[in-house]
Amino acid sequence: MTAGRDRFLCICADDFGMSAGINAAVLELIAGGRICAASCMVLRGAWTAGAVALRRVDPAVADLGLHLELGRPPSDSPREPPLSSLVAASYLGLLRPGTVRADIREQLARFEDALGRPPAFVDGHRHVHQLPVVRDVLVEEIAFRYGVAAPWLRSTAPAAPRALLPTKADLIFALGGCRLVSLAAARGIRISRALLGVYGFDSDARSYRQHLAQWISACRSGDVLLCHPACDLAPGVPHGIARLHEYRALGGLSFPIEAQGGDIVLRPLSRQPLLAASDA
Repeated sequence: MTAGRDRFLCICADDFGMSAGINAAVLELIAGGRICAASCMVLRGAWTAGAVALRRVDPAVADLGLHLELGRPPSDSPREPPLSSLVAASYLGLLRPGTVRADIREQLARFEDALGRPPAFVDGHRHVHQLPVVRDVLVEEIAFRYGVAAPWLRSTAPAAPRALLPTKADLIFALGGCRLVSLAAARGIRISRALLGVYGFDSDARSYRQHLAQWISACRSGDVLLCHPACDLAPGVPHGIARLHEYRALGGLSFPIEAQGGDIVLRPLSRQPLLAASDA
């Protein structure tokens, strides 16, 4: 294999802090070299305890980022407020930039206080970071707060080639992904390439393993493969069975993976070579 043709893949587990079972699964998968990023919910009940263990993770091994939530007070409840109302408010101009900025600043501060360092990246729970108003304030805030050391942002761009009919990934990107990419570029903030791992949480264990193999096989350097593993079923945590399937499938991975033209190497996005703007 030719090392110069290796592909680097960042596999990111979302929802760290939502429950103890999610935290345990994520920490185990990072330690085993199965994933290399975790996105953290700093307003959730399991965040404080989980952050103690997460603080010991070597930044060279895994990117640790903020999984931004909006309009949610700190709570132990894993139940989700309706996403539709937030999307509608953002497109109708009903979100107040000052309120959004306060939410972002509070969560960045909580992350920094718990881990003793800034986030390596920022994304949004249910992709809210790309919505109108939110994306503008977020890009402005991280550029102001971190300058040239700004964390990377997670793009929601679907992988190419695109399907003939719109998929869930296309619908997510249509909510504001293109504008987020433009705003990040204008500020010189690094952004990931394509987002892999999007599905309806409706697959059985065998089907999810097949999906996972397909996503990995199709990846390009700079892509992020999101996942939602958990090692148990916790009351109120959404998509519980799907999380178990993901946890077990991810636990069976072993990198590097041989592929045509080179190997697929697991590597945090912050440790990957920069892509040209035309490649993003």
